Amino acid sequence: MATSTSPARSSPSVGTGKALRRVHRRRRVRTLGFLSPWLVGFTVFFAYPLIATVYFSFMHYNQLEKPTFVGLRNWRYVFEQMPLFGPALRNTLWLVVVMVALRVVFGIGIGLLATRVKSGVGFFRTCFYLPYLAPPVAATVAFVFLLNPGTGPVDNILGDLGISAPNWFNDPDWAKPSLVLLGLWGIGDLMVVFMAALLDVPREQYEAARLDGAGRLATFRYVTWPSITPIVMFAVVTGVVQTMQYYTQALVAGKLASGVDVGPGSVVQPGYPDHSTLTVPQLVYSLGFQNFNTGAACVLSLVLFAIAMAVTTLLMRRGAGLLTAED
Repeated sequence: MATSTSPARSSPSVGTGKALRRVHRRRRVRTLGFLSPWLVGFTVFFAYPLIATVYFSFMHYNQLEKPTFVGLRNWRYVFEQMPLFGPALRNTLWLVVVMVALRVVFGIGIGLLATRVKSGVGFFRTCFYLPYLAPPVAATVAFVFLLNPGTGPVDNILGDLGISAPNWFNDPDWAKPSLVLLGLWGIGDLMVVFMAALLDVPREQYEAARLDGAGRLATFRYVTWPSITPIVMFAVVTGVVQTMQYYTQALVAGKLASGVDVGPGSVVQPGYPDHSTLTVPQLVYSLGFQNFNTGAACVLSLVLFAIAMAVTTLLMRRGAGLLTAED
């Protein structure tokens, strides 16, 4: 009897196990369905390009013939034989450090002013936000015109004040600071972000600080800054990523300053004047699409990706000082 009834006793548990497996399978399929847009986007726009870049970095490929394996030849060429790699990397890192830091500082400052202006606040915010809305090429053309040596409005105003204006984009020592001024001119995006963060600081904390006799600096240090540090982290990380890809403004400014037409068909070596505005993305484009050296361009892209990931990881660490333990 025991032998004949044992299958009957085990059958409910077996059926329950199959039902649970079916439920889990349906949940996994449903979850994958919800994740499928992200998975497709991640695969098509990140994973595949990254794998292809690593693959072509070990190949000789001119985009016309079949790629051939060359080992580390492209890597040795970039690090040992390419004379412009060093200046391009230094310019890119200089822009990352200086431009990102100044944009964050000015963004916080303009955001503070925008939240405290009592009259004409709409006009004030519009004036600072409009340059950001302009397309990068149009904004760069307008800014180069404003700083045009001798005929630009800025030089005319400085001349009336008795101040000798520099050559701006025509001077290797002033070209990168001029690009930083261009970045500060379009500070409207950070102004809006920091203005929203500043308006979100609880008013009760400001009132408590005033009751304790805290001044403006102490209030900013102990009340405002702890509340906006996540937004500062966001602005710094996104600014680093964007500046590591800095291409259009530097290229257009160099072309205009050198007197080359920016219309279709115009070809000029980037970096004017004297390679002072040459960035790694410009070098990637020049190698990959003008000289058809895809392997070396992929090596530069991987170097840029590695530096961006390293800097972002360093900033995201809690010890970087931008985030507190509670964040």
